[in-house]
Formats: sequence, structure tokens, C-alpha cells
Amino acid sequence: MTPFLPGDLLVFTTGALAAAGSIKVLPIYLIFCVAAIAGDTLNYAIGHFFGYKVSAHENMRFIKREYLERTNKFFKKHGGKTIIIARFVPIIRTFAPFVAGVGIMPYGEFALFNVAGGISWVTIALFSGYFFGNLTFVKDNLSLVILGIIAVSLIPVVITLIKNELAINER
Repeated sequence: MTPFLPGDLLVFTTGALAAAGSIKVLPIYLIFCVAAIAGDTLNYAIGHFFGYKVSAHENMRFIKREYLERTNKFFKKHGGKTIIIARFVPIIRTFAPFVAGVGIMPYGEFALFNVAGGISWVTIALFSGYFFGNLTFVKDNLSLVILGIIAVSLIPVVITLIKNELAINER
């Protein structure tokens, strides 16, 4: 339940370090896949166990109702593939497995999408870092690349804020 940890950035940077020969890419790939799948599985279990308590409260200390509602809407629009898509969308990534656990999705279905999403996300992020990590520009400007990844990761958040502001102004 940590929506602001830069997972994409961490995995990409690890791939770049592997490209430089600092670490071996295959063991890291396997560890990251297991960690991604296990993390969302745990998040699903937490949602399943505590979901009724969360739905009964308007706001909780660490969970904004707005995020849960936004994720719920995303589920209604995209169905089970939300678990895969959410891997690539900050904030939604954190709450999708939790909301699925609250009761939207049976565990077997969740597990299938979780494995597919976890492997896809790690593959894209890690091997992007691995393949682009050897480029001279990336080697020489890794801090700029990191800032670029942060900026790209924030685009969905900025779009949502703009949409919300426009909706408020239309009322």
C-alpha cells in the first residue's frame, strides 16, 4: 500500500545497472517477477481481509476514498484487464489489487491477471533499462533519464487533476 514508491524507476535503473555489468539481469528479472506478483497478491489478500471495514468508513487514515472509487470505476470500465493495465498507472497500480480483493474479483481470475501483469511490467521496465542502459546518452545522463521517467509516470496524475479541475469549473 505504497502508491508513491517509484517502482518503474527502480526497475528501469536496475536494468541499466545490469547493462553496465554491475549485476546479472536474469536473477534480478526472476526476483522482480516474483516480488511484483507476491506484492499484488498480498495487496489482494489485505483487501479481501479488511475490505468490509474500508467500505464501511468514509475516509481512513492511509486510504483516500477517492482513490478507491477511481479504481472501482476503472474496474467497471476495463474488467479484469485492470490488474494488467494498473501495473503501468501510478496510484491505480497500488489500489487495483486491493479493490479486487474487496470483492470485485474472484482470486483465481485475479491470480491469472496478476501473473500476466507482473511479468509484463517487469519485462518492459527492466529490459528497457537493460537495453537503453548501454546507450551513451543514458550512461552520461542517467539522472536526466530518471527525471524523465518520473515525469512520464506523473502524466496520468496530472491529466486526472486537470480533468477534475475542469469538471469543478463546469459546475
